[in-house]
Amino acid sequence: MALSDPTAPADAVREAMMEARRETFTVTPTALEKILELRTGEVDAEQLALRIEVTGAQGVDYTYDLAFELLSEADPVDVPFAAGGGLTVLIPDRDVVKLDGASLDLPSNPNQPGLVLRNPNRPDLGPNAQLDLDGSVEDNVREVLTKRINPSIAAHGGFAELVAVEDDTVIVKLGGGCQGCGMANATVTAGIERTLRELIPEIERVVDLTDHASGENPYFT
Repeated sequence: MALSDPTAPADAVREAMMEARRETFTVTPTALEKILELRTGEVDAEQLALRIEVTGAQGVDYTYDLAFELLSEADPVDVPFAAGGGLTVLIPDRDVVKLDGASLDLPSNPNQPGLVLRNPNRPDLGPNAQLDLDGSVEDNVREVLTKRINPSIAAHGGFAELVAVEDDTVIVKLGGGCQGCGMANATVTAGIERTLRELIPEIERVVDLTDHASGENPYFT
């Protein structure tokens, strides 16, 4: 059955998509066992899929969010993957290429809790990174923070996290080596604000909500 067949039943199309993409993302048997065990404690367990989303990047790796979600309420752009054992993994269409060849596994250290996503792909970061600025203002700000700003300040062990976008103002919180740093104000005004204003015309200023009097290296003004 062709995936583009407009007459195909929705369930049949979903099954065909799952089969076609089975090899691009995998869940190891041990991880699958753990996920199914966790799912049994949820309401409507049999109806839940595991949604995996790329939320950004830290250092040279992507960051992720994993959560159970009712399959019936999946976003239309989520791509389903058959993980086995009756579990469906949902990945936003925009993230499929970022997770191509990746696998969800248990940590190598048996004393380490949780799951590990082993991904051969790395984010396109740095001054020459290709930016996708066709989304909302908030999405565009997050794109610039992830690909241009955070790679620059990561050399100092820091990162900038988006708190909110209010009209023409971006509100950020600095972490890592940027928290408590005496150069934080210069980093925000001369670096982050300038970059965002150059790339996103809707943005006029950046406000830093970081508590620089706390953290590992508190800075007192």
